Formats: sequence, structure tokens, C-alpha cells
Amino acid sequence: MQQSPHSPQSQSLSASAVDSAVPLSNLQQTYAVIPRERPHTPLLDRVDSPADLKAFSRADLITLADELRLFVLYSAGQSGGHFGANLGVIELTIVLHHLLDTPHDQIVWDVGHQAYAHKVLTGRREQLGTIRSKAGLTAFPERAESVYDTFGVGHSSTSISAGLGMSLALRSQGRVQTVACIIGDGAMTGGMAFEAMNDAVQQDADLMVILNDNDMSISCSIGGFSRHLAMLWESGYQVDISDAGEPILCQRPDMQAFDRRKRHKEQREVPQLEDNLFKAIGFTYFGPFDGHSIPELLRVLSRAKQVKGPVLIHIYTTKGKGFAPAELDPVGYHAISSLPTEDSEPKTENIAAKASLKYSQVFGQFLCDKAQKDNKLLAITPAMEEGSGMIEFARQFPERFFDVAIAEQHAVTLAAGMATQGVKPIVAIYSTFLQRGYDQLIHDVALQNLDVMFAIDRAGLVGEDGATHAGVFDFAFLRCVPNMLIAAPKNENECYHLLNTCYEHQGCTAVRYPRGVGTGAAITQPAQTYEIGKAVIESVFGADNAPKKLALLAFGTMVETAQQTAEFMTNQSELTANCQLQVVNMRWVKPLDTNLLETLLEQGITHIATLEEHMIMGGAGSAVNEYLLNESAAFKAHRPAICNIGIPDRFVAHGSQAEQLADCGLDVAGVVSQLQRLLS
Repeated sequence: MQQSPHSPQSQSLSASAVDSAVPLSNLQQTYAVIPRERPHTPLLDRVDSPADLKAFSRADLITLADELRLFVLYSAGQSGGHFGANLGVIELTIVLHHLLDTPHDQIVWDVGHQAYAHKVLTGRREQLGTIRSKAGLTAFPERAESVYDTFGVGHSSTSISAGLGMSLALRSQGRVQTVACIIGDGAMTGGMAFEAMNDAVQQDADLMVILNDNDMSISCSIGGFSRHLAMLWESGYQVDISDAGEPILCQRPDMQAFDRRKRHKEQREVPQLEDNLFKAIGFTYFGPFDGHSIPELLRVLSRAKQVKGPVLIHIYTTKGKGFAPAELDPVGYHAISSLPTEDSEPKTENIAAKASLKYSQVFGQFLCDKAQKDNKLLAITPAMEEGSGMIEFARQFPERFFDVAIAEQHAVTLAAGMATQGVKPIVAIYSTFLQRGYDQLIHDVALQNLDVMFAIDRAGLVGEDGATHAGVFDFAFLRCVPNMLIAAPKNENECYHLLNTCYEHQGCTAVRYPRGVGTGAAITQPAQTYEIGKAVIESVFGADNAPKKLALLAFGTMVETAQQTAEFMTNQSELTANCQLQVVNMRWVKPLDTNLLETLLEQGITHIATLEEHMIMGGAGSAVNEYLLNESAAFKAHRPAICNIGIPDRFVAHGSQAEQLADCGLDVAGVVSQLQRLLS
């Protein structure tokens, strides 16, 4: 294979570290590996704002697409980050910024992980390599970062609601501006998108919705809506747009080229204009069109933006377009890590780290183990089969696995309905996404005290994805709900057994665990059932007769930090004789081990510190305060000094997880500093 003129180096690596650029096609460049050196991009280098695109010819725009795709490949290799979705919208992003007068016209991205090319074309080209790093560009559009980022996103299915709000506000002020919403077929499965479309028709709003159909969200799209989209393009027909903006049913010219994308093999009759969900709702529908053809996009979008009322343009694209490995494995290449540096030391294999299970894998192992023993176990996920560790369960027990697509509200009430029939549903969901099903959790599950278990992944700070994905509010919004039990494991082994404990409990429960790996604790068998609401004293440092006695009440992941903090402080000679430290693994946020709290007070504890990877306001520490102030008899007689250590009242910016913890004072050094102030 001939080496690309864009990149002098060539070295093939894996998905997590791939190198150099090699074109496979002369028409639309496809690359086999990622460039290590910055590619030559003369046209792209002339684009400092979307206004610079106005003078570009059609041929220039086509060349620019190849340069921009190559630059995004290079930048992703430098920084890591979302990958496949960005490569799939290169042409669309160029055409939108060429045709629209941004930022006067508004572009609203759904989810936002596909907005890297948008960032490049809007003055952030040279900063793209800093994306997701501390003080660098955010992983998603953010209003504070650029005037071109019209709406901050990170969660799915919000673009049409936000865009409709913009359109109606503009209309109320007599301002004529185009609002274009870009939403994927995966995000379109979220009920909020349909609520917004329904209202857009009612309001007769001028709104352009571009449906980017790549048969994917993070995983493959599923369900009736996906089948409907498949029907529209498998028919071989399209609703084209005339010069006057009128819909015309005609045969699609590119049918043969996209046969490889067939998702549903059954034969279809030629559809009529009415055989269309979007038209039935009241949108003017055009499509499907090739989303990688710049001439086609220029023709269609230039006409569609003149059409009044709500309009939907259906395009089909390939996730990972232009990078051969990503086209073949769009799930695996949803995101990648950065390339190793040229001068980095060779990495020795860490056998212990390799053996450590991610918390999602611990959950997956528990699911399979428990399902083999209990045929009443059913598992639900809102489109996060891979991320939640459920692939093996889905393979072994397909009839008991339910992927409901991006529909968190439905997932929770679906579980509630299941529970009324004597089965045990488990909802596997990220902490940040459970926020979207909160009313259902209260009204449909807890109020009826139904037997539903929530396995809450990605709890706490999540690093480079930043504030939009942080799971730092769940203690607060869960513990105020009656009938709810909340467990917070300290490591992988405890996570496994708390999952079992909550599964065996009759009622609504939640086990909350973090992203990634823990301490490497091996899982012991058989599965245990812990006493609900029972904490464990992990260690005691110092003499019983010390004048100061500090109880460090740690929740979840912070138990290990508390242990390291106590060991560090004990090694300081001035503290050894003057202070006794007890590290307590609280294990349960609700119910608290109030018997242990009373015992500690009766033993003469002089200082209490709570420690959690959660917001201080409303968190587990607040639960301790509430008990001591309102219910504890011993506290009324003996009042120790109290300090709550956690995440302060602000959104934590993106960076590595270690940087985020340090920023919040939740690393060992930060906790030591806060405890020293408490003791002094």
C-alpha cells in the first residue's frame, strides 16, 4: 500500500493507539492508520471562522473534507476522545457552516460528541489537541467556550427541544434566523425528541432538523424506530426536494452503493409520501440522502432552509467514515485513547492491574452468576450494553435482557411494571443518566415500594467527559426518597456482595459504584448477604488514651483514600501521641449505621469527618449531620467537631480523574489538609 503524502511516518497500531495515515481510495480518502505528525492541510489552515468558507468552491469544499477528516484523525491521536461519530459528520459540518450565517444562524448539536469538526471550523483548530484535558477544550459544545456553541450538551435527545425554544424566542422578537438541529438516529429514540417534534408542529415553528442516520448510538440502534428508518432507505426511493422546496417521490440514485448497509432483509413495497412517521407527525420530510456527498448536501440543505415550518432532512452516514478500522468496528472505535509519545518509556505489563476487574465487569459477572441460580432475574439497560458490562449476560440470557434504547424514563417504569408480576428487574444505568428517570423512580417504583434494583455505574467524578457525565448527585436525590436503600461499596469484592445483598432484599435498592477499576480486590465466593445498614471499622491508628479522637466516616471509593490518609497522618510524629484515628467503611448511605455513630460518641470521639466522592450539599455527610442534630441522644450530651469532605458547590471541569479529585481536595493531600484544619 502506498504511503500518504500527508504523513511521512507509517506505523500500524491498535484502536487505543493507531498511527500515520495511508489513503486507500483516490475519490474519498480512507485511512488505515492515524497520523502521528500534523498533516499538511493548506485549505483548512485558511479557515479561522465559518466566514472563511463562503468563498470556497464546491471542489474546495470536497478537498477540505479530506483535510478536515485527516486533521481530526491526527488530533484524536494526540488527545484521545470521541472518534467514530466525529468522522461521520465531516461533510455535513462543512456544508452547514458554508451555507448558514453562523453564529447569527444557530446550529444545535445533539449529544455533542460529534462536534470536533465544528470546533475546528469555528476558530479552535489549534486547540483541538487539548480536548478533554485540564484547561483544554471540552469534549462537548459549551456556551462558555465559543459563541458558535449555541447550546451546551452531553446527554441525548435535547437538540430539537432546545432548537425549538430558540426558534420561538427569535419569532417573538421578530428576528429571522435559521435554527438547525443535528440529531442521530440513536438519540431520536429518546422520548424527549418526539415531545419536541410534536410541539414544533403545534407551534408551526420554522425549524430544520437533520436526522443523521448511521444505525448507531454508541452501540447499534435497535427497535421499531430503527426498523422504520431502514424501511425508508431500503425501499430504494427518496423524497427529494424541488427547486421550490416541494417534496417529490423518486427513485434514489445510490441504492446499489449502500446495499452493504442493509439492516432488515424483508421486501418492502414502494412507500407513499404518507408512509412516513415524520410526515404523519406534521413535519415536511425530505430524504434519505447521502450524508457524505457534499454536492448532494449543498443542493438539499440550500433549498430546505428556505422551507417554512418544521422540516426534517434525513441523511445516512457511516460512523467512522474515512478510517477503515472504525468503519469495520464502529462500537470499538466510538472513542480512542491517545497515541504514546515517541520518547515514552516502554510500558511494562502490570499483571495486578491487568487482573483487576472494572466495576462494570464485576456487575456483569454478578448478573451471570445470579441469573444461573434465579430465573426471575431480568436486566434492563437504556442503550449501554457494552458500557454497563452486560455483553456476556445478553449472550447467555438473551430472553432476559432488555435494551430499551436511549429511553431512561421508559427503562425505570418498564422495570416497575415487571416487578408487579413477581420477577426481579435490575436497571443498569449510569448515575448521570438516572437523573433523567427520577420522576419514574419516585412515582412508579419507590411510591409503590416495588422490588426493583438499580445498578448505578459511573458514580462520582468521571474524568475527561467532565461535568455533563459526572455522577455526583445520586446520594442526594436518592436518599430523600422513602423506601430506598443505597449501598456504596469500597472495592470490587464488596461491590459484588452488595449487589447480591440488594438483589435479595425485597424492595427498591441501589448499588452505586464508580467508573473503571478499583483497588484490585479479588471476588470471593459464594456470594454473601451483608447486614443492611451495618458499617465496618476498617482500622484504628493511635492510642485509646489520646486526647483527640477522630472518626473518619468514609463512603464508597473514599474508604481507600481514608485509609491512606490515616496512615500518612499517623506517620507524622506530632499526631501519633495526640490523636487516635478510626477509619470507618460506612458501606450504606441509607440506612446509616446509627448504632455505630452512637457507639463512637459514647467512646468519646472528639472529631468526626465524613468523606465522599459526591457533592457535600445533600450528600452522605449531610445524612450524618441530620441524624446527629435531630435524633442522636449522645450528640446532644457530647458534641464533637464535624467536617464534611466532598465535592464543593460547583460543577467540576474536565480533566483526568486524579486532577479532578485533587481539584476538589479529595486526594490524600487534600484530605490531610482538611483534617489538619479540623484537628487544630
